[in-house]
Amino acid sequence: RRNCRGNPNCLVGIGEHVWLGEIDENSFHNIDDPNCERRKKNAFVGLTNLGATCYVNTFLQMWFLNLELRQALYLCPSACSDGVPKDTDYEPQSICEHLQYLFALLQNSKRRYIDPSAFVKALGLDTAQQQDAQEFSKLFMSLLEDTLSKQKNPDVRNIVQKQFCGEYAYVTVCNQCGRESKLVSKFYELELNIQGHKQLTDCITEFLKEEKLEGDNRYFCETCQSKQNATRKIRLLSLPCTLNLQLMRFVFDRQTGHKKKLNTYIGFSELLDMEPFMEQKNGVYVYELSAVLIHRGVSAYSGHYIAHVKDPQTGEWYKFNDEDIEKMEGKKLQLGIEEDLAEPSKSQTRKPKCGKGTHCSRNAYMLVYRLQAREKSLTVEVPAFLQELVERDNCKFEEWCNEMAEMRKQSVARGKIKHEEVKELYQRLPAEAGSPYDFISLEWLQKWLDESTPPKPIDNTACLCSHGKLHPDKISLMKRISEYVADFFYRRYGGGPRLNVKALCKDCVVERCRILRLKNQLNEDYKTVTNLLKVTVKGNDGFWVGKASLRSWRQLALEQLNEQDEDAEHSNGKMNGNAQNKDESNEEKREEEEELNFNEDIVCPHGDLCISENERRVVSKEAWEKLKQYFPKAPEFPNNKECCSQCKILEREGEENEALHKMMASEQKTSLQNLFHDKCRPCLGSWPQETDELYIVSQFFVEEWRKFVRRPTRCSPVSSIGNSVLLCPHGGLMFTFASMTKEDSKHIALIWPSEWERIQKLFVVDHVIKITRTQSPEGTRYTSEPQLCPECREGLLCQQQRDLREYTQATVYVHKVVDNKKVMKDAAPELNVSSSEAEEEREENKPEGEQDPDFNQANGGTKRQKLSQQSYITYQKQGIRRSTRHRKVRGEKALLVSANQTLKELKIQIMHAFSVAPFDQNLSIDGRILSDDTATLGSLGVIPESVILLKADEPIADYAAMDDVMQGQRGGGKVGR
Repeated sequence: RRNCRGNPNCLVGIGEHVWLGEIDENSFHNIDDPNCERRKKNAFVGLTNLGATCYVNTFLQMWFLNLELRQALYLCPSACSDGVPKDTDYEPQSICEHLQYLFALLQNSKRRYIDPSAFVKALGLDTAQQQDAQEFSKLFMSLLEDTLSKQKNPDVRNIVQKQFCGEYAYVTVCNQCGRESKLVSKFYELELNIQGHKQLTDCITEFLKEEKLEGDNRYFCETCQSKQNATRKIRLLSLPCTLNLQLMRFVFDRQTGHKKKLNTYIGFSELLDMEPFMEQKNGVYVYELSAVLIHRGVSAYSGHYIAHVKDPQTGEWYKFNDEDIEKMEGKKLQLGIEEDLAEPSKSQTRKPKCGKGTHCSRNAYMLVYRLQAREKSLTVEVPAFLQELVERDNCKFEEWCNEMAEMRKQSVARGKIKHEEVKELYQRLPAEAGSPYDFISLEWLQKWLDESTPPKPIDNTACLCSHGKLHPDKISLMKRISEYVADFFYRRYGGGPRLNVKALCKDCVVERCRILRLKNQLNEDYKTVTNLLKVTVKGNDGFWVGKASLRSWRQLALEQLNEQDEDAEHSNGKMNGNAQNKDESNEEKREEEEELNFNEDIVCPHGDLCISENERRVVSKEAWEKLKQYFPKAPEFPNNKECCSQCKILEREGEENEALHKMMASEQKTSLQNLFHDKCRPCLGSWPQETDELYIVSQFFVEEWRKFVRRPTRCSPVSSIGNSVLLCPHGGLMFTFASMTKEDSKHIALIWPSEWERIQKLFVVDHVIKITRTQSPEGTRYTSEPQLCPECREGLLCQQQRDLREYTQATVYVHKVVDNKKVMKDAAPELNVSSSEAEEEREENKPEGEQDPDFNQANGGTKRQKLSQQSYITYQKQGIRRSTRHRKVRGEKALLVSANQTLKELKIQIMHAFSVAPFDQNLSIDGRILSDDTATLGSLGVIPESVILLKADEPIADYAAMDDVMQGQRGGGKVGR
C-alpha cells in the first residue's frame, strides 16, 4: 500500500516493510563476500580492463603462457634483485621489470584478477581509447627486442628472435637471362589476406604466390642492363618457434573513407604442416595451434577483444576475457567462436561445418602456432625477489579480505540492533486519540527506516512559519507520532525544534482564511472592473491609469495578497488561467512590467504624469475606487491633471535637435555629395592630372559620417575628423605611398583640395595629412606631410605578419578545380550575405530621396516602418560599395583551421569535405604548391580567408597508403568496450 502523503496520521508505506518479519543477514550490508575475489585452485589469474585495454590483456595472457619467454624475462637482472625494503612499495623502472612483476603475479597471486595499470601507464597508452591490436603487437615486440638486446645473457638477449623471428626472401627472376636477385628480410608475423578465401592454407598460398612484372611494371635487370619481364615471389627461408599469423580482417573502404571489418569465415586446423610452403624441405615444420585472438563486434572502430589460449603444461584450452577466465571443454571447445556484439544471431552468416581437429571463425584476427615439441613442457619458477613481492601483495590481499569480513560482521550486528529497534518503535509510532503527540518530518522518518543511510539529527527548521511554529502548508510533509517515540528519537538522534500540539500556528491559519476570502472577492471585482472599463468616461470625472498596470492589475493584487505565501506563484498561474500570457511577446512585456508597482508605469522620471498618452488611458471614478482598494498607495492622476512640464521641455528640445540634425545632414550632404555617393574619387595609383595635392582622412570617419547623413534622427552627428588613428605616437604617418595604393587603401579615404576646404569649415580636424606630387626632369616624386615613421611602420608590419601566422579557428576556402580551371568559375555568389551588409548595400542603392529614413512619412507620431531582416544578392555595379569579405561560390567549401595545425591535418579535413583521399590531393595557393605534410599552415603562408585550390588525382587502389593516413588520424582509434 502507498502512503497517503496529505494525511499526517498515515504511517503506512514509509519504508517499514523492510524491517517487519524475518530478515536475511546479507540484507544488513552491501559488501560482497571477499572470498569471491580469491583465486580458485588450479585457475589462472585475470586482468582488469581499465576502460579500453582488453586488447592489451589478451596479448599479456598469451605471452604469459609462452613459457620460454616467461623464463627469459625472469632471468633478466633487476635493480631490486637483492630485495625491496619492506617499508617501500615496489616501482618497476623498465618494461622488462614491469613484465617480470606482472608475470609473477599472474603465476602466484591469490587474487582472482590483478590490475595492470602500472604496465599500461609505463607504455603511455590511453586507457579510454582502444589502439589497433595488430599494430600494438608489432610495436611492443619491437620495444621488447630493443630492451632485451642490451642484456649480456644470450638466452635473454635473443629470446624474441628465437621465439618469434623468421626469415623470408623477396626473389625476382628475370625472364630473359634467368638472373635471380634475392632480398632477405626478417619477419615476426605473416600478414595474410583473407578476402576470397575459406581456408588458412589458401591464405598462405596466396601470400607466397608468384607475381608477374610486365608492361610499365617491368624489372630492371642488372645483367641485361635493361627493363625486362620478370617474376617475383616470397620464399620462406626459416620459421620461428612461435608462428604468428595475422588475418587481415580490417581493411580500408575507399567508398566510405573508413576501415571496415571483414566478417568472413576462415577455417584452420589444430595442426599446421608448413613444410609444403618452405624453400628447404629437410626440416620439421609441424606446428600446433596455441592461441586464437578474437575481435567481437561488427565494426572496425568498436568491439571487444578475447583470447582462446592453450595451457602448454596441460594441453587444456581457456577463454581469457579480462577478469573472467573460463575453461573450454566439451561443447564449449569451439576455438575462435564468440557471438558478435550488436548483431542479431539471425543476420549472421551460417557457420560452415568443421571436421575433427579443425575450426572456423569469422572473428579470429590472429592465429598463434607453436612448433610441435616432443620433450616435456618447461617448468618455470618465480625468482626469489619476485616471489617476495608477490607474497607481500598476497598479504595485502589477505588483510583486505579480513577487513571486508569484519565490516560485514559489524554491519550485520548494527542491522540486528536496528531491526529490534524498528520492530518495537513502529508498533508504538501512531499517536492515540487524546494522547500527547509530536510532528516529525516524513523525509527524516524514511531515512530512519532506510537501512543504507544512518539518520542525521532531526531538523524541523524548514517547516517553520514566520512565527516560529509549524507552517500550515507543511503539514503534508509531516507525520504525527506518539510522544513516547518522539522522546526516544530526540534522545537518540538529537535535533529540533520539537513540534508538539502547541506548535500549530493559529495566526497563519487566520491569515490564510483572510487571503482566501480576498481571493474570492478579487475574482468578482475583476469582472466588475472589466465591465467598468468598457464605459466611456465623460468630463473630468476620470483618472489616468497605465495600460500596462491595467493588463496585470489582478496579478499584482494576488502578489500583494500572497506576500507571505510560498506558493503564491503557483496560485497565480492557476487563478489567471488563459487570461495570463497569450504569447511570448506578452511574457516579455509582463516581466518588465512586474518590476513596477501599480500605476507607476505612467510616472515620469521627475515623479509627475508622463507625456506619452499611448501608455495610459482614462478610467471611471467607480473603477478607480475599486482598484484603490487593492492599491491604496498607487500614484493618483485625475484626467484634468497636466503632464510633466520638464518632460515637455525635453521633448521640445529633442524635436528641435532632430530638425537641427536633419538640416546639418542635408547641408553636409550637399557640400560633399561626391564623397557621400563615393563618386569621382581620386586614386593614388593613377594620380589625377588636375591637382598636385590630395588630402587623407580615415575611412572610419567617412563611414560614420555617411551613417549620420543617411539616418540623422538615429545616429549622432560627426563633429570632428580623428586622423590620429593613421599616425604613430611620434606623429609620423604609418603607411607608405605604395601601401596606400594597395593593401592599406581600405584604411584611408582620399579628399580633393576643394572638398578639403569645405571639410575644414564643417568639421574639427585634429591632424592634417597631405600627399604632394612634385614633377622634375628626374621624375615624379610623392611626399607626405607628416612624413613616414620607418620604425613604427616596421613594427606594424611585424604585428600584422604575427597576427596572420598565429590565428585560431579561422576560415579558409577550398575550391575544387578540374583541368586547372575552377568549377563554375562564373557562378553567382551564394546567398550568404549577412542581413546587416545587405541592408547597408540596399540602403546605398536606393534613389537619393529614399535614403532619408523619414522619407515619405507624415508628421504626427506615425510609427516608422521596420526593415525586414532579409538577405539580398548584390551585384558589382559602378558606384556601389561592396563588402571586402570573401563571397563563397558553388563548388567551394569553408573550413575552420588554426595556424599551428599541419598540412596533413588539413588534408584529412578536405577528405571528409570532398571525399578525396589525402594522397590524391594536389593543393596550391596563389600558384604555390603545398606539399610538405608536416609543415604548419602558418609556415606555409595560409592566412585567414585564403582560397586553396584542390586538384584531385584519379584514385589508385592503394589501400595500405590510405590505411596509414587513417591510422595517423585516429591513432588506431577503435573505441573500446
